[in-house]
Order: sequence, then C-alpha cells, then structure tokens
Amino acid sequence: MTIDKAKAVESDNNVKIEIPNSEVHMTHKQILLVFSGLMLGMLLAALDQTIVATALPTIVGDLGGLNHLSWVVTAYLLTSTVTTPLYGKISDLYGRKKIFQFAIAIFITGSALSGLSQNMTELIAFRALQGLGGGGLMALAMAIIADIVSPRERGRYQGYTGAVFAFASVLGPLVGGFFVDHLSWRWAFYVNVPIGIVALFVTSIVLNLPVKKTEHKIDYIGSVILVISITCILLVLVWGGTQYSWGSTTIVLLGIFGLVTLLGFLFYETKASEPVLPLKLFRNKVFNVAGSTTFVMAMAMFGSIIYLPLYMQLVRGVSATMSGLELLPLMAGIVTSSIGSGFLVSRLGRYKIFPIIGGGVLVVGMYSLTKISATSSYLMLSIGMILIGIGLGMMMQNMVLATQNSVKPSDIGTATSAISFFRSLGGSFGTAIFGAVLTARLSHWLPIELPKAVTNKIGGNIGQSLTLTPAQLDKLPPAIRHGIVTAFVNSLVPVFEVGVPIAFISWVLTWFLKEVKLRESSGLKQMSVE
Repeated sequence: MTIDKAKAVESDNNVKIEIPNSEVHMTHKQILLVFSGLMLGMLLAALDQTIVATALPTIVGDLGGLNHLSWVVTAYLLTSTVTTPLYGKISDLYGRKKIFQFAIAIFITGSALSGLSQNMTELIAFRALQGLGGGGLMALAMAIIADIVSPRERGRYQGYTGAVFAFASVLGPLVGGFFVDHLSWRWAFYVNVPIGIVALFVTSIVLNLPVKKTEHKIDYIGSVILVISITCILLVLVWGGTQYSWGSTTIVLLGIFGLVTLLGFLFYETKASEPVLPLKLFRNKVFNVAGSTTFVMAMAMFGSIIYLPLYMQLVRGVSATMSGLELLPLMAGIVTSSIGSGFLVSRLGRYKIFPIIGGGVLVVGMYSLTKISATSSYLMLSIGMILIGIGLGMMMQNMVLATQNSVKPSDIGTATSAISFFRSLGGSFGTAIFGAVLTARLSHWLPIELPKAVTNKIGGNIGQSLTLTPAQLDKLPPAIRHGIVTAFVNSLVPVFEVGVPIAFISWVLTWFLKEVKLRESSGLKQMSVE
C-alpha cells in the first residue's frame, strides 16, 4: 500500500491512516488479505440463511404454528433493515474495521440466545437481536470492497465473494439438515458462535485499512420512527384477513399510524443534518432504479423461497438434510450467474444487460413453481430453482455495482447501505405478504381436506393453530396426513402465483437502469483527490 502525505496515528497498537489528500493503492496480495477477513463475516450471514431455512419447518413445528414462520424471518430482516443505513454512517465515523467487528459480535450473541429460546416469542426477539448485527455484515463488507477495489476491477474479485455463497450453499443445508436430523434445530444457531469467534480473530489481524475519518451525527430519531412505521405496516400485512378482518379497528388504526409515521419519517429526514436515509440520493436516477428493483426483487426472493424447504419436508417427505441438498440447484444458479456476470462486467465494462436478462429468467423460474403439486418431479423443481437462482445472481450484485459506480466516492458507504436497506425491506414485506397468503389459504383448505372430527378438535383459525413438525406429520394416520399435505400444496401455489407479477415488475424496472461508464479507480483513491 502506498500512501503519500498521509498522517499516521497510533491507536490500539495498530497504525491508522488519516488521509487528507493522498493516493491509495493496494496490491492484489493486500486486497486478498483483506478479503479473507471480509469473507468470514459474509460467511456468517450466508450460512445463517441456508442453515436456518432448512431448520425452519422443525422450528415452527416445535415452538409454534405455521403462521409464526414468517416472523422468524421477518424479525431478523426488520432489525437488519433499519440498522443497515446506520452502519454506513457509523463506520465513516469510527472506521470500517471496528464497526464490522461490532456487527459480528452482536450477530453471534443473537445467535447463541436464539438457540436457547424456549418459545416463539423469545426466538423472534433474539432473531431481532441477531438482525442488529446482521445488518452490518453484508453492507460493510460491500462498502469495504468498494473502498479498495475500482468498479471496473470489482468483477474480478466478485468470484471470491461468490465462492463464499457457493461454500455456504453446499455446507449450510448439509449442516442444518444434520443438526435437525441428529442433534437439535438449536445448533442451527449455535454453529454461528465458533465461526464468529474465528471471524473476530482473523479480522483483528487482516483488516488494517486506511481510515478517512468523517465526523457524523447519527440519526437515531429517524431510525426509531422508521422502525415504528415499518413494524405497523408489517403487522397490517400479517394480521389483516387472518387474526383480524381488514376492516377491523386494529388493522385500520395500525395502517393509519404506519402511514402517518412514514410521512413523519420523510419529513424529519428533510430536516435532519445527517439523515439515516439521505433523500439527496433519490436525485440519482441510477440509485432510484437500483433501489426500487432491489426492493421488488427481494420481495419475490425472500417471500417465496423460504417456503421451498417446507414443501420438500412436508410434501415430498424428505429429511431435513435431503431438503437442504435439494435446494442446491437454487444456490448453484445464484453463485454461477453472479460469478459469471461479474467476470463479463469486468471484461466488457458494461453491466445493464445482465440484470435485464436475469429479470426475465427470474420471471420464468417463478412461473414454473406455480405448477408444483404433491407429485411434482424433482427435475421440474430443479429447473425452476436453477432459473430463479440464475436470475437473482445476475441482478443482485450488479444493482450494488451500478449504485456504487454512480454516486460520489464519499457517498459509497451510505449508498451501499441504502441498497442493502431496500433489499432487507423488500424481504420483510415479501415474507410478511406471502406468509399471510399461506396462512389464509391454509385456513380455507384444511377444513375442506381434513375429516370434520379433526378440524373440530383443533378449532379456531386452523391455519394459525396447526402445529406440526415434519417428523410428527409422518406418524399421522394416512387420511389425515394426505389431507394436510393436499391443503398445504393448494395453499402454497398461490404464494408463488403472487410472486410472479412481483418478479415481473422487478424485470420491467431493470430496463430503466442507466448505463454509466465504470470508474477505473477505487473509492479510497477517488476520495483522496476530492
């Protein structure tokens, strides 16, 4: 690393570099060293998704009904959504390394407590704590990459981040399935603890990054208002039509309060000295398209894919381990297209065509899943999952790249966090919407497919009351098992049907993405001459 006219400051036995007007250059070897630390942090987030997804059917069967499944995911996404923009600002103030390690520490604390949960309320609360750390893992890793690698060269290194997801996509389902089948679903959370400790150790050694310290006022008030607003709107989507009628006082008041606080948040952000979500970013057309595309794409991705392991275990009757393995086509599609499109972007210097192709493929993949039945072949499922994976892989990384390339280098951290914010926000809404659709349809189909004696015994809203693990389902009398499986398939198809138009909207939005020439220098180098 060469740093001219830089001021070195001793801190915590490491040399921090405050850069007034300097040129920063890191060798390929130095960049790889930094990447080793980043990839461990990213591995935590990637493994959590694949391991927990495999364990979810058993978790909700053990601790609560199917209606709680979406909240196990939503609680994590909600807190990670709101904290993601904060991490960008705070890391500008205290340095990326310290805040990245802080995020890891919070994440593993939440993981350990999630494993200790005795009921759904505790699990949802501790998943929310886990999300407070998870919000910084991906956002800060992407921001650090943008700091040290130019947009034109970023595709060259995208293969390393892709390798993390490839490793997690293979190891996660196997480990998650093994824990559920042979130990306990609790180990799906405990496993994060030793990995996190190793990540803290490695990042302490390798993340010796230059620091361009920027004073910030953290927008805590705006963040609190945003949490309240999003929570109210999510509750409307989850409770409306299931626990409460759409016209009930509870739903109406929650909806009004959610919208009022959202407008209040937008107004407050115009007055805040340093808003958590700077409205000036919305003057950038690339950011607008990338943010809206990411939001809608994430709705389709998170809101539907989390139900695939449930289908594998409840309908196909496979073990948790096998259900994880059967998801590999999806992960393979994401990793392959992400790495491949990244390589081509670096080679060609153009990125717009890849999200457009990916969006079209995503729509086809989502549509294919609307044809599933209780007797669908694994080949048919694999084709659908591969197509969805290819589409997502081409879209996700390139939306981040387009955004980072279009904003001022000093805004890279905030803009990257904002895109991650939209991805998590879309995931939260998608999970809530599709969870509500599944619960509502189960309440319709279960009384039709099950014997009257069974439905009378369960009573109430049967779609919310049903509590059953895959292992328990296998032990039921054939008639009852067949009824539950049939009802579940009939209820799951509408979930994917809702996902098709959502995926189509994300594809349409990609056509409006503006092609901007990729910069040849890294974020730190650009900032040194600002």
